[in-house]
Amino acid sequence: MTATNVGFLGRGWQFPIRPDGGKLRLTEQDEAVRNSLFLILSTAPGERIMRPDYGCGIHDLVFEANTPTLRGTIQSMVRRSLVQWEPRIDVIDVRVDTPVDTPTHLVIRIDYRLRQNNAVFNLVYPFYLQESFG
Repeated sequence: MTATNVGFLGRGWQFPIRPDGGKLRLTEQDEAVRNSLFLILSTAPGERIMRPDYGCGIHDLVFEANTPTLRGTIQSMVRRSLVQWEPRIDVIDVRVDTPVDTPTHLVIRIDYRLRQNNAVFNLVYPFYLQESFG
């Protein structure tokens, strides 16, 4: 894809950043948006010096008890951060579930629509309340 037809969704570094034959891997279009969502969710506010409010504050909740209130708080925080930081999408739904066999893990499911072409995608983001060793 050339620079002239990358368009609204853009091009950027692949996440996680890693070299590919002496160059950095790039991602384009809907995959660039997906990488952006992962970056927003995995960045805690205050991590970026030049943009201290960027990110999602769910990392402050990592040691909280897994309750319906916590899941609702995470759902709200995720929705608010994505609406604020990713203008290329419309957030359709955010759901936070606990797998039956791992009560210290949460699964954040995000349904979103690309504004450019109305294509609908989903993203599953794992969130660990406590790190388990086993």
